[in-house]
Amino acid sequence: MKGERVAQLELILRSHPEGLRKSDIARRIGVHRSTIGRYIDELKQYSNIYEDNNLIKIVPRNDDEPLALSVYESLALNMGVEMLLNNSEFRTPHLASGLRKIAMGMQGYAPKVSSNIMSIADQIESEANSNTTHQNEVLEVLIDAWVSGRIVRIVHSNKSQADEETELAPYFIGFVETESGRNPVTVTGRLRHTTEIITLDISQIKSVSILNETYTIPDNLKAFRRMESPADPEYVVDTIPLVLLVHQKSALNSFDTLSHGSIETEKQPDGTRICRFDAENSIELILRIIQCGDAVEILEPASFRSKFKDYLENILKIYS
Repeated sequence: MKGERVAQLELILRSHPEGLRKSDIARRIGVHRSTIGRYIDELKQYSNIYEDNNLIKIVPRNDDEPLALSVYESLALNMGVEMLLNNSEFRTPHLASGLRKIAMGMQGYAPKVSSNIMSIADQIESEANSNTTHQNEVLEVLIDAWVSGRIVRIVHSNKSQADEETELAPYFIGFVETESGRNPVTVTGRLRHTTEIITLDISQIKSVSILNETYTIPDNLKAFRRMESPADPEYVVDTIPLVLLVHQKSALNSFDTLSHGSIETEKQPDGTRICRFDAENSIELILRIIQCGDAVEILEPASFRSKFKDYLENILKIYS
C-alpha cells in the first residue's frame, strides 16, 4: 500500500512527463529535499522511475493510450483553442506543450488542423514571456496543492489596503468573467478555519506556499458559484464524518450552532452514547468540542482526533 507522500509523488510526476528536479518535487510536496530520494525509492516498487539529466521521470503506464480524435472533435478543439487565445490572458508553456502533443497526434488524419494548433502553440509560448513567469509559477504551485489536496498560504494584493495573507483550500482553478469583459485565471476555495468560499485573481497573488494540512472537496460543490449564506439552498459546507463518545447528553447542545447532519445515537451499557454525524469541518467544531471538556471524546476519524490533540498540545505549550 503506497503512502500518501508516495502517491502524491506519482501524481506529480505523471502530470509532469518532462521530468522534475528533486528540489522542485520537494517544493511541490512540501518536504525537505533530502527526503525525496526515499520517496523515489519507495515509488520504484510500483512504477518505473528513472533519472535523466538530473530530472526525475516516470515511464507511462501501458494503459496510457495515445489520444485519437475524430475530424469533428479535432476541428471543435481547434476552435476552442482559438477562443481561448483571443478571449483570455492565459499564457503558459504547459498549455503550449500540451497543444503540441495533441497536434502531433492529428497529423495523420487532420493535417491542416494539426498545423494550425501547432501555430497557436508557438504563439502561446512566445507570449509566455518574463512578464507572466511569476504567474505561471503561482499557477503550478496551486495545481500541485489541488492535486495533492493540501492547503496553501497566499500573499495577494488588496485594493483597499496593504498586501493580505490568506490560507486557502483550493477547490477550483479556472476562468471567471468580469464586468469589464476580462477573463482572468482564478482560484476558488474555502478559507482555512471557516466555511467562507472566496475567489482570487491569480495575477494578484504575490507568493504561495503549500502547507502540511490536507482537505477534501465537497462532492456537490458547484464551481465558481458564489454562496451568499447558509440559507442559500445550494450552500455547501466542507464536512467530516464525526464519531463521538458522549458522557453527558447535554453536551450535544454545543453543536447546535454548527452545520451538521442528523445525529445517530447508540446508547452504551454504561450510560454513555456513541454519536455519529457529519459535522462542519472548521475551527468552530474544534472550539465546540473543547467547550464540552471531558463530556465528549473524539473516536473517529483518527486524523481529526490527532489534529484535535495537536491543537490542544499547541495551546498547552503557550501556558507551559
